[in-house]
Amino acid sequence: MKKKRWVGNLILVVCVLLCVGSGGYLLRYFLSAKNTEKAVEQLQEYREEGQNEPDDGEDIPLESGHSVSQKYKKLYKKNKDMIGWIQIKNTKINYPVMQTKKDSEYYLYRNFEKKNDVNGLPFLDAGCDLDDKEGNLMIYGHHMKSGLMFAHLMDYRNEKFYRSHSGIELDTLYESRKYKVVAAFYSQIYPKEQDVFKYYEYIGHLSKKQYDKYVKNIRKLSLYDTGITPEYGQQLLTLVTCAYHTEEGRFVVVAVKEKDGETNE
Repeated sequence: MKKKRWVGNLILVVCVLLCVGSGGYLLRYFLSAKNTEKAVEQLQEYREEGQNEPDDGEDIPLESGHSVSQKYKKLYKKNKDMIGWIQIKNTKINYPVMQTKKDSEYYLYRNFEKKNDVNGLPFLDAGCDLDDKEGNLMIYGHHMKSGLMFAHLMDYRNEKFYRSHSGIELDTLYESRKYKVVAAFYSQIYPKEQDVFKYYEYIGHLSKKQYDKYVKNIRKLSLYDTGITPEYGQQLLTLVTCAYHTEEGRFVVVAVKEKDGETNE
């Protein structure tokens, strides 16, 4: 009886410790999310302030030959890894986009201050050039349970959601761009030897053959038909986040840059 009581007490202690540990983890996760949310709100305020300020006349040149617009001067001065801003209206997706050429995943677990942050920030693949008209801009963001970063990409599983959120805005540091959603689909990171369409092999500049193959396959995989078929020369924007339908699962939303004269609804 004493042995059984001892074993029972041990199990109880272990259960209590597990609960305390889990509670501690959840508390840290919640606090991290709140801190990140506050930091992002501050960045959003800087962006709005810049948008409403008159041009101060200061020219901040970029390697591309463009100059930073007044809207993003304050943010760019704080972190020169920022290359733009992505927003999907009426969702939480409203973030700066980062890019580091030497380490594509530098902001996977870092914030705007370059400090460790499990939430990270959306980042553009190092192999992408914002001004490549024949390019596929691939941006990654975490699928956080708090709803932060690219968690709301998963809403595109629903065609009704797509119909009311068909437009995506991507500002560079020097101009505003609008894109229309072409496809939304589940995928995964496949074994190298597996002969299957791998969206992640189509990053950056694409030949016409590559472009057409990519468009054909993403439309085939799409959960619904958007009726949009991009044409070579129209820049593509691919947003990627983790999905949990399978091991190494991903959820992908692909959009195409609007032609001159088109408008997002």
